[in-house]
Amino acid sequence: QVQLVESGGGLVQAGGSLRLSCAVSGRTFSPLYVNWFRQAPGKEREFVAQLRLSDGLTNYADSVKGRFTASKANAKNTVYLQMNAVKPEDTAVYYCNVNSAWGQGTQVTVSA
Repeated sequence: QVQLVESGGGLVQAGGSLRLSCAVSGRTFSPLYVNWFRQAPGKEREFVAQLRLSDGLTNYADSVKGRFTASKANAKNTVYLQMNAVKPEDTAVYYCNVNSAWGQGTQVTVSA
C-alpha cells in the first residue's frame, strides 16, 4: 500500500509562486508515475501534471503548461509541484496520486 502526504498549500497572490510537496511512502514499491490533480469548489477533479520517476519526463494540462513544473527530490521519496505565475483560477485542493492511492489534499488559494 502506498501512502501519500501533500503539503505546501496556502494563500498566495496572483502572479506569485508556491511549491507543493508529496511525500511517498509505504510498502517496497517503485511507482512509475506520480500525478497531480486538483479540484475546485463545485467542479470535478482534473488532471494537472504527471512525472515519470525513471527519467523525469513530465506531462501537463494545457491550463498550467509553462507555469507549473513537476520534479523529484534527489535523495527522498518526495515529488514537488512548483507553481509559478499563479492565477485565481488555480484555486483548488491539490492531490497527489500514484495508481489507486490518493493523498488527503492541500488547499491552494490564489487571491486576485
